[in-house]
Amino acid sequence: MAFIEALTCRECARAYPAEALHVCDYCFGPLEVSYDYDAIAAHTTRESIAAGPRSIWRYANLLPATNDGAVDLGAGFTPLLRADRLAAQLGLGELWIKNDTLNPTGSFKDRVVAVALARARELGFKVAACASTGNLANSVAAHAARAGMKHYVFIPANLERGKVLMSAVYGHNLIAVEGSYDDVNRLCAELASEHPSWAFVNVNLRTYYAEGSKTLAFETAEQLGWEAPDHVVVPVGSGSQLTKIAKGFRELARVGLLDGDPQVRVSGAQALGCSPIAQAFADGSDYVRPVKPDTIAKSIAIGNPADGIYALDEVRSSGGAFAAVTEGEIVEGIRLLARTEGVFTETAGGTTIATLAKLAADGVVGRDERVVAYVTGHGLKTIEAIGDLGPTATIAPTLEAFEDAVDLEGDD
Repeated sequence: MAFIEALTCRECARAYPAEALHVCDYCFGPLEVSYDYDAIAAHTTRESIAAGPRSIWRYANLLPATNDGAVDLGAGFTPLLRADRLAAQLGLGELWIKNDTLNPTGSFKDRVVAVALARARELGFKVAACASTGNLANSVAAHAARAGMKHYVFIPANLERGKVLMSAVYGHNLIAVEGSYDDVNRLCAELASEHPSWAFVNVNLRTYYAEGSKTLAFETAEQLGWEAPDHVVVPVGSGSQLTKIAKGFRELARVGLLDGDPQVRVSGAQALGCSPIAQAFADGSDYVRPVKPDTIAKSIAIGNPADGIYALDEVRSSGGAFAAVTEGEIVEGIRLLARTEGVFTETAGGTTIATLAKLAADGVVGRDERVVAYVTGHGLKTIEAIGDLGPTATIAPTLEAFEDAVDLEGDD
């Protein structure tokens, strides 16, 4: 909190106090946290970060909340895996997978929720809430339970069963809404006005919540020896995660933790059945036209992305690209990552890998680049998407049955 200067409108640059605000009163632009970077630089070194906890809170000086432990489930500092077999399959050189499937509730949402609810407690909120495509509901329910906060989480009624169960296990007030995520989000915006004492992490606390995604960039740089990658590929729903990852690399350079000015190319991955930002990129448009989602990648199925134009600008200005991939390509992306690198991701991660494959084939991602692909959720959350996988064979408990069922040629 000591390093927040203000909340600043991203459109007109008006400043606001660091309260539970998310939109400008004058132009209705979104607000963003502004920091005293000189003070951060004076208090933050690579050594002080290394001495911190193995979680997002090692970067506390660059975040808009302090950690009192009440909502800390240990989010962050997930593995960055060198992916040589996948790289060879895609014709790439140096490829890394940021494996956020290993967060406490199995997705990157633990990062943003930990920050949002830590700030909510500082501001005196007692009730946590959210609109969610699934992963956020899991995380808010878990972190609220950890903090002893009452919670209300709202999800589309057609959500994957695994995500429903993982939210319900933490307690009551899981509300299924008949409609898309965009319908859920509209309802929660109305509820936030009716219940100003509730901390809707992605409505009235969104300004702080979004900052948690920066830790993906912070960890990537630290795990690469305090160097920025050349190119990152990020799954995109609202567009917030992509813009904050880009912001995170710039902040590290600004406070002296990275040498020079990192020129990170940022590319975005969307499912073809919900690809409003990718379509705007392909059309050369500055306007992101809302769509009705129709995809298995439900965690990124946001038809009217709040940060769409900002994600579009970030990708264009960095020299990256957007691509959209089919349902079949998403499933193949899941299976390709699993069989080459041993990481089981949900459909959003499958979208990332399929998009990486497409951009590599098109020459957008270069063989000479150091590339990081962000895999943001565990595959057990979306098992319906990959079909009826099962045993290679079912046999009697005898050597003869095994040898009859399995071809062992070349395995000894």
